[in-house]
Amino acid sequence: MVIRGREVREGTLANGLPYYAFGTGAPLVVLRWFTPAHANPAGLARGAELRVLAPLARHFRLYAVGRAPGMAQGTTMADIAARHAEALRAEFGGPVDVMGMSSGGSVALQLAADHPDVVRALVVAGAAHRLTPSVRRIQRRYTEAVAAGRRGLQHQAVTAAASPAGRALAGALLWLLDPLVRPGDPRDMLAFARAEDGFDLTGRLADVVAPTLVLGGERDLDYPVELFRETAEGIRGSRLITYPGLGHLGTFRSGRFAADVTAFLAGTGPGGPGKTARTTP
Repeated sequence: MVIRGREVREGTLANGLPYYAFGTGAPLVVLRWFTPAHANPAGLARGAELRVLAPLARHFRLYAVGRAPGMAQGTTMADIAARHAEALRAEFGGPVDVMGMSSGGSVALQLAADHPDVVRALVVAGAAHRLTPSVRRIQRRYTEAVAAGRRGLQHQAVTAAASPAGRALAGALLWLLDPLVRPGDPRDMLAFARAEDGFDLTGRLADVVAPTLVLGGERDLDYPVELFRETAEGIRGSRLITYPGLGHLGTFRSGRFAADVTAFLAGTGPGGPGKTARTTP
């Protein structure tokens, strides 16, 4: 398959992790955000993801990695991180740069804390060391509605817009779109949501030793900016970039996002600097 002039390779890593790869340069593993199905994206979901990743593909060989299908109920985030670690060791044979986006950031932080040999440098985008109670409620309402065969995507409107008017409009649109993105089998989605519900690295951030960049929008209603700061402060030598005026999805849509990620990873070699920074959208 060719997308925007770039050939895309699709496949499965060890432990059944679906992935697609495109771009040129050093490898960058992207752990994907929350997904209804544990498979490579298609249709609208694919287009939305590629709009975020395409600018990075000018500088990196991107490996967009999802969670494996057939996830058992009771799976923990540590279990998920362990399976990712095994897959990345088998694929790359050494430490690799990892970027986790939203829920993928939860996986990435657990991976870096539990398996430091796998992660050369870490980017945590739109994610933090724990979920807020409100996000747990929203995610639970969504996944349980879908599991029961009801429309549930509208519960994710808080992620799509920062203003009340924007959330109302997004909620109506997401309600309409729900049947188009509803998974045929919601059990994987439900198992992952329950794993993330129990995710909390508050007392273990010091175990993350890879050079780390934390990125987040200052109007992110999923993750208050204080959580981004706590995450960055808990990881020794990490860097924090916040985007004024932007919400959760706005972080990934920022015109600075790809440039900030690229500049950080370029500076993580020998002698690369590390300090807190702030940018504008």
